[in-house]
Amino acid sequence: MTMRIAIAGGGLGGLTLARILHRHGIGAVVYEREPSRSARSQGGMLDLHPESGQHALAEAGLTAPFRSEARPEGEEHRILDPAGRTLVHHVPEPGSFAGRPEIDRRVLRDLLLDALPGDAVAWDHRIVAAAPRPGGGFELTFEGGRSADCDLLVGADGARSAVRPLLTDAKLSPVATLVELTIGDPRPDVAGLVGPGNLWCMGVSRILAAQRLGDGSIRVGITLPADDRDLDAYRGKRALLEIFDGWDPRLTALIQAGDGDPNPRRIDAMPTGTRWDHRPGITLIGDAAHLMPPVGEGANQAMLDGASLAASLAGAIAADPDSAIRAYEEEMFARIHPIAEMSARIQAMMLSPTAADDIVRFFSRRAAEVP
Repeated sequence: MTMRIAIAGGGLGGLTLARILHRHGIGAVVYEREPSRSARSQGGMLDLHPESGQHALAEAGLTAPFRSEARPEGEEHRILDPAGRTLVHHVPEPGSFAGRPEIDRRVLRDLLLDALPGDAVAWDHRIVAAAPRPGGGFELTFEGGRSADCDLLVGADGARSAVRPLLTDAKLSPVATLVELTIGDPRPDVAGLVGPGNLWCMGVSRILAAQRLGDGSIRVGITLPADDRDLDAYRGKRALLEIFDGWDPRLTALIQAGDGDPNPRRIDAMPTGTRWDHRPGITLIGDAAHLMPPVGEGANQAMLDGASLAASLAGAIAADPDSAIRAYEEEMFARIHPIAEMSARIQAMMLSPTAADDIVRFFSRRAAEVP
């Protein structure tokens, strides 16, 4: 009898899981709430780490297309202080994939989608409830009243997962406020300031950052400590410019050049060390399992979760899938705990009053550790 696997969420983790299962001849349906792959922006770019994101793509058989789309030059990284002085400037080796090459999230997601059968993703399927069936598995109910059955349910549905509450009552806590803008056609001076990769400007408990995407556009992100202010307070450029009053005008030009109004949102995280008692027929991957501050590990670990679970299931899908799920969970809990702790420390450091000095020491230490 074929096991029916349902993956809630068509992000990078869920699609990686589906792709690797497909390579092993195991079918799965990805239920995605968005109506199509182009329904919304997928965000900026991310750097794929060799031991996690790149490893997962290798397991998915997608290393070659990844390298054809990735931008090693996007790994260039500069950190400035509010006066515009350069504190750190990392320039990658030209054309090298030995580090952490950047790739646009949309491009990476398309690579995974294109590697799946056409019927592997059920678009416009938002899960609103999952009820255990008497004989095992779950009955899924989608927005609009549609339903489906599955033998194994994998929650890959992100920060506000609808599947997570079936396994844990872990609460999310705000760790920052993020305000984003996009510069679709940057002026030469703005483009030159950002360069081909990432720019961070570190002040007292605030960050003004920008990153260059593959199409030449720039995404600007402002990170502030979490507070109780209404998000509407951050929707105007004037309010943002007041926050960065006194900073070098070249830096605040990133805010002024943004297209349209700023887009603010809360950044949440799950408690470090969150785990759950194993339950047959269900598990979590990615942000649904271990939502961390966004300091570079989230997407990489979500993809590695997908690869780890797929490998475990492929080795035992017919004999004992429940043991495969249990083995994946124990591996994931052990792997994620130190990464979540490190992410929390970096997030706190980046929003501290001494962030600029702290981040310089951090990057100097990392550079010294590279053989």
